[in-house]
Amino acid sequence: MNFELNEEHQDLVDTVRAFADEVVAPVSAQHDEEHSFPYGVIEQMAEMGLFGLPFPEEYGGMGGDHLALCLALEQLARVDQSVAITLEAGVSLGAMPIYRFGTEQQREQWLPDLVAGRALAGFGLTEAGAGSDAAGIRTAAVLEASEDGSHWIINGSKEFITNSGTDITSLVTVTAVTGTSTGADGQSSREISTIVVPAGTPGFTVEKAYNKVGWNASDTHPLTFAGARVPEGNLLGERGRGYANFLQVLDEGRIAIAALATGVAQGCVEQSIRYAHERQAFGRNIGSNQGIQFKIARMQARTHTARLAYYDAASRMLAGRPFKTQASIAKLVAGEAAMDNARDATQIFGGYGFMNEFVVSRHYRDSKILEIGEGTTEVQLMLIARELGL
Repeated sequence: MNFELNEEHQDLVDTVRAFADEVVAPVSAQHDEEHSFPYGVIEQMAEMGLFGLPFPEEYGGMGGDHLALCLALEQLARVDQSVAITLEAGVSLGAMPIYRFGTEQQREQWLPDLVAGRALAGFGLTEAGAGSDAAGIRTAAVLEASEDGSHWIINGSKEFITNSGTDITSLVTVTAVTGTSTGADGQSSREISTIVVPAGTPGFTVEKAYNKVGWNASDTHPLTFAGARVPEGNLLGERGRGYANFLQVLDEGRIAIAALATGVAQGCVEQSIRYAHERQAFGRNIGSNQGIQFKIARMQARTHTARLAYYDAASRMLAGRPFKTQASIAKLVAGEAAMDNARDATQIFGGYGFMNEFVVSRHYRDSKILEIGEGTTEVQLMLIARELGL
């Protein structure tokens, strides 16, 4: 039971940490204020190979593993959650479904640019009436034959889709009802499949970006499909396996989100320690006050626990062992650690913690989504309870 990182993983941590501090942090407040997508930062991340970390070299990847991605996310999220979620969604929700479930032709067509970070992809699952109840989607796709071959005709809408409207977005994978199927018990159920919709497809509209509470430099849009027409070969994975495949992607993604949240918690600790040494009140540093010391100590304990939780889930995944419950635990613990630490850090900073120029204030706004996105806290509790036989 060794929790020490190997030399390769530690070198990655050191490299990404330096990049986050020297390149990402100095422009973070500006992009947040302007609600602008950080193309320059993303381009440098692509040059570093971060978007290819968990992919084989044959597709242009770095030949690493899921833990490598998580370690990079933790370091980026310390200083900027928008940048970190752009990488997380670009890999876990964008490129990974193509790699996991795509045909060799689909991989060769889409993966090189996604893995190199020259392009981004979104995953279109959530709808206005289907969030935690993801199986309740209403977007539908019908296969129609024509003189130029069979095509999927897609109608419906999606909400809260990350990386769906940037200048370098190449595609969105969309879950849609493609028919009905009959199970062994004779009961019929809706057949859900996943289909690749390239950017610019007629009938596919990326609506106006959301005005969000946080993650202001991250790209998030609602999507509309009105007779969007794509070739039959754009089906991703087996027909009717879209929902099952999505659950697998989400299990892996929850570990990555937990790593991101751990980075947030760590960033709040580091900022609070620095400020506690600098800030003078009543003739002494506020860090000499036991109340501040205890608050930061609890923040460190939360961070340590969150890191161990995602390390455990990632190690189980890499060993080929079941990790679904551990991923939920990690996502739950880390998401709450990020939110709690952001709140405490803001309190330590006092009035400055309410100013958007300070990273702790941005963490306070940004962190709430970590208890909602990719499975709410309540969903994680439900999954954990289910594993306990409740």
